[in-house]
Amino acid sequence: MTHALVLTSNPQAGELDDDLYRNLRASLAAEFGEVAPPRRLDAHSAAEFLPGGGDPERLIAFAQTLIGGRKIDANAVPLAGRRKKLLVADMESTLIHNEMLDDIAVLLGIGERVATITRRAMNGELDFRAALAERVGLLKGQPESILEKAGEGIAAIPGGATLARTMKANGALTAIVSGGFTYYTARVRSALGFDRDYANVLEIDNGKLKGSVAEPILGREAKLATLEKLAAEIGIGVADAISVGDGANDLQMLGAAGLGVAFRAKPMVAAQARYRIDHGDLTALLFLQGYAEDAFVA
Repeated sequence: MTHALVLTSNPQAGELDDDLYRNLRASLAAEFGEVAPPRRLDAHSAAEFLPGGGDPERLIAFAQTLIGGRKIDANAVPLAGRRKKLLVADMESTLIHNEMLDDIAVLLGIGERVATITRRAMNGELDFRAALAERVGLLKGQPESILEKAGEGIAAIPGGATLARTMKANGALTAIVSGGFTYYTARVRSALGFDRDYANVLEIDNGKLKGSVAEPILGREAKLATLEKLAAEIGIGVADAISVGDGANDLQMLGAAGLGVAFRAKPMVAAQARYRIDHGDLTALLFLQGYAEDAFVA
């Protein structure tokens, strides 16, 4: 036994009902053997199975045939070093529903133009740095107050605060590492209870946006570098970290972390990630680490 097969779904949907749970247990035990009783990690949305054999890909494929069309995610997670000591999370479309540049653009009447660039950049079709410069350039001369107005619409994705607080209560360092802006990461860090935030700095002069971002730009390579720096700071390897994100600029940090999770990710990111959550909320990252709902810190 080297891996736990973890099944998660949206906590509001109740997809992992008792009949499916019993069928999964019986079928997995018959195919791979069972070395320990499975665990309900919560009542209807998460469970963990400990099969006696089978490589991760085969376990996942077998589980997916049993799940059928239900909106349930299947991940096979190594048991060794399962609970992580560092969480590094992207912000936009990961911790919050928003893409803040897109939201600012909507207020300025150029929403679709900017959103198209964002979608292409996050799917890896455009260079991140160039796409950021193009979008920010469109904001030149706008009043700083537009940032606050867009910030009023920030909506957190469920589970982010529980994820951060539970990991912190168990000794982990938690950080937001975003290609967005410090103007927003600071407030999301405070709202969700993260320890640190790292992002780009919008340049402002006399209350007006300059249409530029201060150097250095925090993009794909910088996200990975921040993950490595934070791990070294607390004396762990990146194998003892969990990272989460949705866009192309997250791929390097997802690949480096011991548990790199593509969360409701763009297609090219989901296709390359070892672990993915398409249906659950952010508490699924706790289930992957073996936490049950009764251990969550709300």
